Amino acid sequence: MSDSPRVPGNSVESLVQHATDNRVCRITLDRPEALNAITPDQRERIVELLVEASADAEVGAVVLTGTGRGFCAGADLRGTAATGDRIPGDVARMLRLGAQRLVSAVLDCEKPVIAAVNGTAAGLGAHLAFACDLVLAAESARFIEVFVRRGLVPDGGGAYLLPRLIGPQRAKELMFFGDALSAANAERLGLVNRVVQDGELEKTVREWAERLAAGPTRALALTKQLVNASLDSDRATAFAAEAAAQEINMATRDAQEGVASFVERRSPVYEGR
Repeated sequence: MSDSPRVPGNSVESLVQHATDNRVCRITLDRPEALNAITPDQRERIVELLVEASADAEVGAVVLTGTGRGFCAGADLRGTAATGDRIPGDVARMLRLGAQRLVSAVLDCEKPVIAAVNGTAAGLGAHLAFACDLVLAAESARFIEVFVRRGLVPDGGGAYLLPRLIGPQRAKELMFFGDALSAANAERLGLVNRVVQDGELEKTVREWAERLAAGPTRALALTKQLVNASLDSDRATAFAAEAAAQEINMATRDAQEGVASFVERRSPVYEGR
């Protein structure tokens, strides 16, 4: 097990905990006093860890979660009020390199990413969860499209993610009103895979993550890529991508092991290669 021990003070290493155990990389936001609102340094560290997880043969799955009562309350807005010093393009540039880059890192991670939503997920925090491949939520969790409450336009890919997950009308309802959405209602809408009792979240997340980590890593990566791309593809493009993915995957050890285990009537043992 590799671990990133807590560093005293407010260093990014102490505010974004990470550890890898049993092929599961766990990334934990650790600013409970701020409901895990993300600072720019934290954002960059999460992106870095997701990129590293993609390239690490010893990682088969990623879990993203928070400590305390909040999963993530969004971007830390302190010090971001208008000062009159901005020039045209500053805001768009900040979003491209900031919130959008963070959400893209989750979508582009080559390992399955599970959001373990332990509490409030608001604004960018909600979009961070929705970008994950699977979402597990504690009963006490809630999701809030908080932007309208601040007179802001949704960022972090929200207007891209939500219509694809629940359709445009439901997405507009959440974004226009900014009402808190309970975990149970989020599950009903299809934003959450499963809601569990607060005390069962950790156990369920561990079970799901370890199942994924023991699976055929490249096949899962290619499956994730196909599903994500299909939302923006026509049928011909999607079918061509599927054929290419099959060609690539059949050259992996895990695909060969999967076929051999079927022929030999035994359980497969995947290596993640």
